[in-house]
Amino acid sequence: MRFASLGSGSRGNATLVQQGDTCLLIDCGFSARETEHRLARLELSPEQLTAVLVTHEHGDHINGVGPLARKYRLPVWATGGTFSANRLGDGVRGKTQVHRICSHSAFAIDDIEIQPFPVPHDAREPCQFVFGNGDKRLGLLTDVGSRTPHIKAQLSGCEALILECNHDREMLANGEYPVSLKRRVAGDHGHLSNRQAADILRDLDSSKLTQLVAAHLSEKHNTPTLAQTTLAEVMGCDADWVAVADQQTGLDWRDV
Repeated sequence: MRFASLGSGSRGNATLVQQGDTCLLIDCGFSARETEHRLARLELSPEQLTAVLVTHEHGDHINGVGPLARKYRLPVWATGGTFSANRLGDGVRGKTQVHRICSHSAFAIDDIEIQPFPVPHDAREPCQFVFGNGDKRLGLLTDVGSRTPHIKAQLSGCEALILECNHDREMLANGEYPVSLKRRVAGDHGHLSNRQAADILRDLDSSKLTQLVAAHLSEKHNTPTLAQTTLAEVMGCDADWVAVADQQTGLDWRDV
């Protein structure tokens, strides 16, 4: 099993997970044309995608889902709340298959096992995912405002982890956002700071972890170095061992 990022940040998010001939696209915050371009950088075409999974309805995760799914007749999987929040289901119904998932129930798409789990975020019914191939597991955790025991239970023991490091608290506090937006980002249903991400990582069983990726970094209120350094302190490793999925170039393929 391998994974990659087409881009991660407030201007668009998309993650790939592949096992054999099964290739899943998780979220698509880019236009269909931009998604095609970014897939080509990873030597992949949209025709090779098996399905699209959606974590929640915010634009930076869903703007391209409908256009891409309609164009390439890709089935779309999401919670009922996510489908109803912005009429995504109506936009793709009749053009492709729509699958409503329960955020507590595991399912499989061809060669990939998927365990969704609910997260605290300011969306209708948000979830994140753990992907498995029967041997190894990849955890995805972004767009979450606080840690929960359930998150710990789901992500413990993964071999690979994509973990949100959205902001540095001081940079956010001193940044240009209005106070209301700062409170939303830093709130329990907002986004993880570097320190919060490190606290989650510290709580997990990371004994099998061989790949760690910092994701969804704010371009205004964080830096790759700050995110890497904070996570590396927990892992007891060099900062450059922690990879970063950035907004423009994403992250190249990595094996789990």
